[in-house]
Amino acid sequence: MIRKFISRVFSGKKPRAGHHEPAVIPVSTHGITRDRISSGSRRVCETLQQHGHKAYVVGGAVRDLLIGAEPKDFDVATDATPEEVRRYFRRARIIGRRFQIVHVMIGQETLEVTTFRGLLDEKTKTDEHGRVLHDNVFGSHAEDAARRDFTANALYYDPASEAVIDYHHGVGDLKQKTLRMIGEPRTRYREDPVRMLRAVRLAAKLGLIIDPAARTPIREMAGLLENVPPARLFDEMLKLLTSGHSVKCITQLRDEGLHHGLLPMLDVILEQPMGEKFVMLALENTDQRVRQGKGISPGFLFATLLWHEVLVHWEKLKAKGEPKIPALYQAMDTVIDVQGEKLAITRRIAGDIKDIWALQPRFEQRAGKRPYSLLEQPRVRAGYDFLLLRAESGEIDAEMAEWWTNFQNAEGHERAEMLLPEQAGEKKKRRRRKKPANAAPTTE
Repeated sequence: MIRKFISRVFSGKKPRAGHHEPAVIPVSTHGITRDRISSGSRRVCETLQQHGHKAYVVGGAVRDLLIGAEPKDFDVATDATPEEVRRYFRRARIIGRRFQIVHVMIGQETLEVTTFRGLLDEKTKTDEHGRVLHDNVFGSHAEDAARRDFTANALYYDPASEAVIDYHHGVGDLKQKTLRMIGEPRTRYREDPVRMLRAVRLAAKLGLIIDPAARTPIREMAGLLENVPPARLFDEMLKLLTSGHSVKCITQLRDEGLHHGLLPMLDVILEQPMGEKFVMLALENTDQRVRQGKGISPGFLFATLLWHEVLVHWEKLKAKGEPKIPALYQAMDTVIDVQGEKLAITRRIAGDIKDIWALQPRFEQRAGKRPYSLLEQPRVRAGYDFLLLRAESGEIDAEMAEWWTNFQNAEGHERAEMLLPEQAGEKKKRRRRKKPANAAPTTE
């Protein structure tokens, strides 16, 4: 092997990308038996292979199994075209513009099936920065491996033979705890700037060190993220925040200089002692829930990330004489609109965020019937959890959070006795609201 390398160097010949022989690692070495992969992915691979095609479980699932983690989903790569894949499965549909993939539904499982991608050439459609815009070019197995981003993601598992096919020393890199880019990093980041975010997320999630060749260009090329569609940025940010390692991800984002422009206000938030404590508490709680297999709310996550920017705008508006509640709604809209320019926060998630924020002033009202009506609100649980974070971070008095905890757990007379006395001004306001507009004046 050394003689071949020396001969290649002195002859001036370079190996063609994606055209070297892979390592075929048997199950006796890697230990992944076919019962470790999902029944749906086994069935997809078996069906495609029965029709004469190559088909493998690919990418993150293989990587996770090799390091002893439980995969979230199982993707399949094949030499069958999207039309052929759709023809073989009754419940299948082709999706995607930039690169077509097929969603195959097997029972409750949805499998993402991709055709082997070909190498990029001068005909590939890119923007002025080199980002690939249209990529429906199919290729060989070796070319597909060369097109993948990191060596740890260019691993293929064959359920039939139980072998792992490794074109780029991915198994060795995982053992060495290294995240290494396939190809020249600067070129690969230009093709898809989201790979910079993915590098941070995978390194944090898997406990890997980003290879210096892949890490060095990140800070200088971070500006390329400005050209990424907001929907893709939002998806990647959501993956990062729900990875179970969001605290480490956010910290590394800042270390690599990637927080500027991603969440335009994240750097501001992290520079405010109170804001940073609040955000980190929220992320720690989220990481804990992910690791325990509990559900998490994207709306709640983004509500915590952006709350202190809402507070800044809210205080400015109140200082100008704006009424308290209208000022809050105006501040909420401003922050969401600014974020919407960079991150395509969906309408549903934006609604959840605003619901959580709008509930916060209502927790201050602990007299009369208002606490009872607040408990009937559909988002009150999320709003209450948000209140607890505010108290834990020191933003508000812990007594208020404790009162609401006790009020929810109390019943009947005990709950009624907890109510605070109403102020005189509040009683007058309620009486005015109850009095009909056309009521005749009373006489003594």
